[in-house]
Amino acid sequence: MRSALLLFLLAALILACAQISPPSAKASLGGTSWQLVKFQGGDGAVLTPEDKSKYTLAFDADGVVSARIDCNRARGGWKSAGPNRLEFGPMAATRAQCPPGSLHDQIMKQLPNVRSYVMKDGHLFLSLMADGGTYEFEPVPR
Repeated sequence: MRSALLLFLLAALILACAQISPPSAKASLGGTSWQLVKFQGGDGAVLTPEDKSKYTLAFDADGVVSARIDCNRARGGWKSAGPNRLEFGPMAATRAQCPPGSLHDQIMKQLPNVRSYVMKDGHLFLSLMADGGTYEFEPVPR
């Protein structure tokens, strides 16, 4: 009888822990779309796009990300190896020459260096490795 009670308590504890574990990135990022608010570099420099709607990321639940990066479009993979971890795979992109002042070249160069994310106050923050900076995104208006 005592071993049955211990087994029941152990099962209840495991079930309770499973229910309070944090959501996976696939659950929290999958199906969301974002537009760029600003980039803050590790050196404190802040860059803001002239038109937020020209810089968007859309995360599919199946691990595909679609992007508009100024005058170009891109598509690739994304994955999360743990809580708040994020990595982008190789991106296939159009290669139009964007106008002066575009953030295209910087973003395409830095997307492979994203290593983590945080959602805070309804915004998505993507952090680059080695304190390289943070991209802040807001939800795309519907």
